[in-house]
Amino acid sequence: MGLHNLKAASGARRKQKRVGRGNGSGWGGTAGRGHKGQLSRSGASIRVGFEGGQMPLQRRMPKRGFKNYCRKEFAVVHIGDLVRFEQNAVVDPAAMFEAGLIRRVTDLVKVLADGELDKAIVVHAQGFSQAAKKKIEAAGGKAEIVGKVRKAAKSTP
Repeated sequence: MGLHNLKAASGARRKQKRVGRGNGSGWGGTAGRGHKGQLSRSGASIRVGFEGGQMPLQRRMPKRGFKNYCRKEFAVVHIGDLVRFEQNAVVDPAAMFEAGLIRRVTDLVKVLADGELDKAIVVHAQGFSQAAKKKIEAAGGKAEIVGKVRKAAKSTP
């Protein structure tokens, strides 16, 4: 059996409905479109959300809040998760990805101070909490910021 001789099960496929082919077919005359009106015309289409000129639902609903489009989302890694690396290891986002601590290599990483660290390791990340930095340095390691995240520039009138 090959792809060239596969067939759908009997009854699984219907013949295409051919409309506008005479009254004997049951779909003659207006061909199921009804009489007059926008949808009876050829080429007619109504865009999504259009309510015939009435104020659309998405504009009637009250708006609340603010969504900052400049916000940077960080993948959070806790110090307790870094115990799995060996002494004097260099832990960067690629190593964290390999260990399953972050979802994507391209994620911005911030290290937080939850947990304890008993090894000296060098951690490369885009951000550290003050407490996390102190814990890493107290264990004899280094906390190095890489690929600094730029803040959005303030616009002045």
